[in-house]
Amino acid sequence: MEVEKNIGRLIETLKDDDELVQVQATEMLEEIGAPAVPKLIDALDDEDKNVRKGSAKVLGLIGDESAIKPLIETMKDDNKWVRRSASGALSNMGKSAVEPLIQTLKNDDWRVRGGAAWALGNIKAPESLPALIDIMNDESGFVRAGAVMAVGNIGGNDAEKALKEALNDKSSYVRRVAEGFLNKE
Repeated sequence: MEVEKNIGRLIETLKDDDELVQVQATEMLEEIGAPAVPKLIDALDDEDKNVRKGSAKVLGLIGDESAIKPLIETMKDDNKWVRRSASGALSNMGKSAVEPLIQTLKNDDWRVRGGAAWALGNIKAPESLPALIDIMNDESGFVRAGAVMAVGNIGGNDAEKALKEALNDKSSYVRRVAEGFLNKE
């Protein structure tokens, strides 16, 4: 019972304006681990963006698979820092997040597709390569750039071929990202 009260207090502390206080609360919640997961998942819907962002980060540090779906939902958040925190947390989930993230590449929201591509690129899961190559033709430059980055991080012959095709992308940023991977020694 006392642990539950402390979890609630620590989550509330994520609202503090002092970044050091937020970091300390994050570390303490990570240390508590699995018992904090249900309350952290609930906090992904908090009205305070710092609570949502911090909760996503801690969930990624704890790595509990029950947080994957709620974190994917959090990638739809209106706040870009919350979305980035959710995507980063999913990157920390490793292989258990790969299949849900591949499915997320089909989401209607370009921000969600881009976040999923970014997370997959950090996980470097070769099984996600075909889906990532497919979205390199997405209508959104943000999604295409995320896909190119992910494909480059995964590497291999299919990735190299796709990166060469990305050199013709209409976005100069996407072309530069592809070039960066192709020019690596």
